[in-house]
Order: sequence, then structure tokens, then C-alpha cells
Amino acid sequence: MRVIAKILKSNGTDGGILVGLRGVGTEEIDPGKPVFIEFDGLPVPFFVLSAEQKGASKAVLRLNDVFNLKDAEELVGREICIEGESEDEEELDFTGWTLLNRGERVGEITGMEPIPGNLCLYVGDWLVPLHEDFVLSCDPASRVLDLDLPEGLLGD
Repeated sequence: MRVIAKILKSNGTDGGILVGLRGVGTEEIDPGKPVFIEFDGLPVPFFVLSAEQKGASKAVLRLNDVFNLKDAEELVGREICIEGESEDEEELDFTGWTLLNRGERVGEITGMEPIPGNLCLYVGDWLVPLHEDFVLSCDPASRVLDLDLPEGLLGD
């Protein structure tokens, strides 16, 4: 699955949702193909009824089966995915890299777990989520990844 958007908030009372687009425009969202939103670890298909671009990186979407404010509010914070692999995900392999947390060594990345919508890294006994909001720096030359991880994630 490839993440194309994150649901930011509801829009209006008729089930519209405001999304932050990730590397796609509304013209690339095909109404004939489903998009997927994860519920309880499973991708649930929705068809896009309409997509209206709002600025460079946002859009208002209307999805089938999302008809009111309550339905839309349930989706806030979730990611929207489409079938297929992200080109970036195929090329990135952090195995063997050193993981830092705010500049302090955590350990060596021994593997990766492609959980839908959230790539995770194996470091010692930990499974660490690799989210773009956590990345402080990424240095392919020295194979060092520095993250700003939430307190308590590493058993602090």
C-alpha cells in the first residue's frame, strides 16, 4: 500500500473530509478505484465520490459511506492509501544503519517491518515506528538515522 494522504479534519456536516496530500494531486485519485483507510489493522476500501483541490497540498474529499459529520470525525487522523508500492519505500533499506534518538545512540537497525501505512524498524528488542514527523536527519553516507522519538517509546 502507498500512503497518498492524511485525514486532517471533517469539512462541513455532509461527510466531507479535509486531507493533506502526499506527493499526489486530486487528478491522480481515480474515482473508479478504491482508496483504503486502516481500521483495526485492516485496510477498508472506500470509493472517492468527489475530490476538490484546496491549495497546493490539501483537498476536500467525499467518500462513499461517509455521509455526515459523525462518520467524517471517525476518520480524522487516519491515512489514505492506494494499492501499489511507493517508489521511495522500495529503495530505502535502513538495515545495518545506526539509529540515534535526538543524537544519542540507540543501536543498529537489524531489520524492517512494512506494516501498512507505517514502516517500522527493528532495533534490539524494540520495534520503532519510522514516521516522517520523527526524522531529524538521515545521512546515507554515514548510514545514520537520527529520530526524535516520543518519550517512553524506548522504555525510558
